Amino acid sequence: MPEGLIVKALSGYYYVKPDAADEDGTVQCRGRGIFKKKGLSPLVGDRVIYTPTENGEGTVDELLPRETELIRPPVANASLAVLLFSVKEPDLNLQLLDKFLVHIEHAGLRALICLTKHDLMDAQEEQQVARTVELYEQVGYKVLVTSSLKGEGMERVKENLAGHISVFAGQSGVGKSSLLNAMLPGLTLETSEISMRLGRGRHTTRHVELIELDNGAYVADTPGFSQLDFLELGVDELSSCFIEFAPLAEQCKFRGCSHLHEPGCRVREAVESGGIAASRYEHYVEFFQEMKDKKRRY
Repeated sequence: MPEGLIVKALSGYYYVKPDAADEDGTVQCRGRGIFKKKGLSPLVGDRVIYTPTENGEGTVDELLPRETELIRPPVANASLAVLLFSVKEPDLNLQLLDKFLVHIEHAGLRALICLTKHDLMDAQEEQQVARTVELYEQVGYKVLVTSSLKGEGMERVKENLAGHISVFAGQSGVGKSSLLNAMLPGLTLETSEISMRLGRGRHTTRHVELIELDNGAYVADTPGFSQLDFLELGVDELSSCFIEFAPLAEQCKFRGCSHLHEPGCRVREAVESGGIAASRYEHYVEFFQEMKDKKRRY
């Protein structure tokens, strides 16, 4: 039976791109009832076995094992998350960036930070962005600065996507659709006007869909979202999602150190000596408290 990749899910249908080189386009499929009985739901990014039906459509019969699974956005087998944050309109929000990074680390994906709208910056903002790039590169992340308007950084982003199913994520209005349009001429995804009063854009992406680039990459253009919660993450897992904490946490005096108040905490020592950025540690403390508060509420 043929195999393929689910590239879109919409209104109960799964659109499967066949592996067979001689087949163009996608096959519109329904899922078998067995999935519902087992509590399974096919996701965009799933590799599947399907059966063609007489009317030119098909039935998804089996889901092949997943390497990764995201709950929000619902995507399977993504290996790279491109976190898009604009340097302006809306302003760069490092607390939200760190929150996204925590979720991406917890999901087991590699992160690429992409700072958009470089064309809007003045000289003072250039310096601020340069410091941000340096901070996150020292932590261990790759950071690219782009401008869809001027075409800056498009090829470098595209090179990093090759061979991956990537999730594009970030606040609404930061230029996800503009960047994809710039990388793939003729795509014409709907872009949104920015509300200067609210500092954010309208959500323009209505469903998850994989967009195929010409270098073997698939990009999940996902619904924009401006906040994340920590309901699927345990408070004891938080520190491991700050990748610069991990090698130091093993040297803390107490096993299971929260890095908040315990004596002999190597993480706090590194913050005091400048080895860990103060902003990253402050966000860790904020997230820790937020998770504690949520746990009490639920």
